[in-house]
Amino acid sequence: MTLHPIHLHVHGTVEEMGAAAGSRAARLVREALTAKGGARVMLAAAPSQAATLRALAAAGDIDFTAVTFFHMDDYVGLSPDAPQGFGNWLERNFLALLPTRPVFHRIPVDQAPAAAAEGYAATMGEEPFDVLLCGLGVNAHLAFNDPPADFADPRSARVIELDPVSRRQQADEGHFPSVEDVPEQAVTVTIPRLLASAHVVCSVPGREKRAAVTRTLELDPTPMVPGTALKTHPDVHLYVDPAAAPREGGDHE
Repeated sequence: MTLHPIHLHVHGTVEEMGAAAGSRAARLVREALTAKGGARVMLAAAPSQAATLRALAAAGDIDFTAVTFFHMDDYVGLSPDAPQGFGNWLERNFLALLPTRPVFHRIPVDQAPAAAAEGYAATMGEEPFDVLLCGLGVNAHLAFNDPPADFADPRSARVIELDPVSRRQQADEGHFPSVEDVPEQAVTVTIPRLLASAHVVCSVPGREKRAAVTRTLELDPTPMVPGTALKTHPDVHLYVDPAAAPREGGDHE
């Protein structure tokens, strides 16, 4: 296994972090559009991504009609119009900000879980993504690949049982009134499929994420810290604010 450095960028505020991450993402999308006439972008849906997505949406020189967006996970068992649904979150917090409507492939949460995972795998196909925009969970999960994560999953998407830590995070972030209200199952894109991307831009603000950031940076790849899988990718840039930053290291900007 070849390992690569994760490029850490520490910015003074969440907005500055998002501006820098969004600027990099916009540049990578432009490069894909210039080279191929189209771009494929995988999105995470979470408050931690909001500043980055706002910055990407504000990039006025991108033809978003030539960009195809996907998202990496969603609950099953919720109503298709439930505000907590990640596809709906992206509609409100990203797609609604764009000057033109791109193609957005949503996980079909109204289908049976296994059918939704199989259908979304077919929708993604085999073509790599040009850019992956991701975060880290408090347990360092990537999408809903909770520990112990499968770094060699042959599937592109699968049904998972949410880890209790992930369910608590969703309640703590205010998406649900209590942990008991958080669905127990979700469909997630797998780690190998996520990392089948030319470039990775990871945005992780907040004090509650510091341990996940630190372990991701310090440890060799281990399924118990899913974020460490990022070290197997040759181009990962991790953007954090001071609250999430490890106590030492990183390019402070």
